[in-house]
Amino acid sequence: MAKKRGYHHGNLRQALVEAALELIEAKGPTGFTLSEAAKQAGVTPAAVYRHFEGREDLIAEAARQGYEIFADVMDYAYQSGQPSALAAFESTGRAYLAFARKYPGHYIAMFESGISVNRTPELAAVARRAWDVLERAAEDLSKHIPEDRRPPASMFTAHVWALSHGVVELFARNSPGSQSPHNPEDLLESGIGVYLRGLGLIEADNWEH
Repeated sequence: MAKKRGYHHGNLRQALVEAALELIEAKGPTGFTLSEAAKQAGVTPAAVYRHFEGREDLIAEAARQGYEIFADVMDYAYQSGQPSALAAFESTGRAYLAFARKYPGHYIAMFESGISVNRTPELAAVARRAWDVLERAAEDLSKHIPEDRRPPASMFTAHVWALSHGVVELFARNSPGSQSPHNPEDLLESGIGVYLRGLGLIEADNWEH
């Protein structure tokens, strides 16, 4: 039996989340059991059920904590680009990629576990906060587009989120068989550049990659 570490209520719960994050990164969101998470945290399986009803609840808490970090990272990126709307917008794109690399366990729990952001009000609220930062950056930038040619900010946001997510999934996390002659940062930056040129937000002769 794993040696118990004498956790208090609060830090036992967090120890289980951290154990789950390590297992998610190593084995995927469905590749481990609650018993394995308990063993990783150094507690008995029975202790897990005092905090989480099942594996999905544990993954959902990992996702919620991930969204908290993600929203803070995105907000910091947005603020760091001010007062330039373009710099702020591009900074949020780079922050997405940086987050996926630095917090892979959280990223998988958030986006690849099948856990709905609407599973709990707390998870939905923090996911919305992250989306709102990107949408605010898109709104700032779209003010430079004539109103009759301006896409809704939510569409603008969805396009860039999808592009960022695609680059992460295919090229930034060592997906088998998915190799590119360009690094993920260049792919994302040039892809966003093409998109922004299409909207008339940057000049066509600014091509760098």
